[in-house]
Amino acid sequence: MTLLYARVSSHDQKADLARQVALLESFSAANGWNYEVLQDLGSGLNYHKKGLRLLIKRICSNEVGRLVITNKDRLLRFGSELVFALCEHFGTEVVVINASEDAIFEEELVQDVLEIITVFSARLYGSRSHKNKQVLDALRDA
Repeated sequence: MTLLYARVSSHDQKADLARQVALLESFSAANGWNYEVLQDLGSGLNYHKKGLRLLIKRICSNEVGRLVITNKDRLLRFGSELVFALCEHFGTEVVVINASEDAIFEEELVQDVLEIITVFSARLYGSRSHKNKQVLDALRDA
C-alpha cells in the first residue's frame, strides 16, 4: 500500500496542508497507486504527532510498500533520516516529489536554527505568560 504523508506547522497553514494533500493525491493517482493519506498539524520538531506515530507503526508492521511526501522536511525537521532508515529496513520505498527542490545544506542549517529559536522562544514566552497570569489572578483575588 502507498501511504501519503503531509504536515504543516500551524493552523494558519491549513491551506498549504490542503495543497500538499492535493499534490500527493494527484501524483499517486497519475502513477496508478492505491493510497491512504495521513496528515499532521504541528512542529517538525514534535515527534508525538498522531499521524507520524501511526506512519512509523505501520512501516514497522510491514504495511507500507511506499511512502510519498512532498518535501523531506514535511516528515520531520530533524530525524527524517531515521524514518528513511526504517523504510529501508522494512522494504518501504520512499518517494519525495520535490526532491530536486530540497534546500542546500546552508539553507537547511539556517532553517533548523530558526526552528530551534522559534521553539525556545515560544516556550520561554509561554512560561512567562503563564506566570504573569498567575500573578494577575493572585492580585485580583487579594
